[in-house]
Amino acid sequence: MLIGGHIACSNETQGDLTIEVVLGDNGNITVSANADGAVSYRYSFGENAVFDTTEETYIYNYANRGTYTVAVWAFFDSNRENYSYQSVEIEITNADGTNINDSGEGYIDTTEEVTTYAGYSLVWNDEFNYNGAPKESKWHLQYIPIFNGSWANGEEQHYTTRIDNSYVSEGTLKIVAKRESYTYSGSRKSFTSARLNSKFDTQYGRIDVRAKLPASGGTWPAIWTLGTNINERGNYHGDTDGNVGWPACGEIDILEQGNNKNEVLGYFHWADTQTNEYFNYGQTHSISDLGLSSLSENFHVYSLIWTRASMTILIDNVFIVKLNNTDNVPYDNPHYLILNVALGGNLGGNIPASFDEDRMEIDYVRFYN
Repeated sequence: MLIGGHIACSNETQGDLTIEVVLGDNGNITVSANADGAVSYRYSFGENAVFDTTEETYIYNYANRGTYTVAVWAFFDSNRENYSYQSVEIEITNADGTNINDSGEGYIDTTEEVTTYAGYSLVWNDEFNYNGAPKESKWHLQYIPIFNGSWANGEEQHYTTRIDNSYVSEGTLKIVAKRESYTYSGSRKSFTSARLNSKFDTQYGRIDVRAKLPASGGTWPAIWTLGTNINERGNYHGDTDGNVGWPACGEIDILEQGNNKNEVLGYFHWADTQTNEYFNYGQTHSISDLGLSSLSENFHVYSLIWTRASMTILIDNVFIVKLNNTDNVPYDNPHYLILNVALGGNLGGNIPASFDEDRMEIDYVRFYN
């Protein structure tokens, strides 16, 4: 139930802020904010639970029953000097004692039986056994275009932080590519989607991602990694591990699929560590040759096995491609995982006029060392 609220504004506020709080099941709440002219919002759900975003909706989960203050700021300038503020008290009566928003970086989700491999231990995972936005503690939604208002390789979408483009329900993460006009910082695109960075990075080990791919032409789903030392604009890790750029950071494409939905690609991109010359190596396979069922109708497990000696890509443990990890390739540094669906571009190809929306579903993500 809602208990009460109040509004406070700065002296130079440019618009009024209204908020609506909807209580859901198991301690979930959805907060909707609206203020004409706002450029960003801040949502506070209590100590150490403050989130800044451009989105007008935020979903949060309270672990325990009790009375809480939900506060929202609407900022009208990039310096956050002009703002409106509103807070409201809510009572949570249906929490179950398990917080789904802030489980901690090293948290292991044990709600499902996890595949075990000899010599490996599970070190990080998301089983997507919750509802709402992807876990704030595990995923960063990368939305700032990396090249002058656009993305690489001729992609035709904007990525967003909106729940319309990425959300969790019924045990899977949905990454939704949509046809819609969307403008970010003066750059207008005709499509939207989502691009998630894992807040966890790893060096060597195994990564498993169980996924079902979109069926529509023009979609370009990808499950891939970049070296944490890339310092790409808007990524989660920034320059914490360096600033070597692409392709010197190394890229591992565990899964890519273009306009031909009967084919799958596994690829590596890098810069020679001695000459800085760009190289790539990979394989394209038809699913019939691999003995796989439809990638858009069924879930499959896309895997990377990364050792000091080599990197091997598999689908359902069927070999796709292998690259030897020699002194000339830069695969001796931590990588983070990226999940996204691009539209058009070099690999997605022509987007049909009939395209409206499609999605990639992720059942789980598991890192082993």
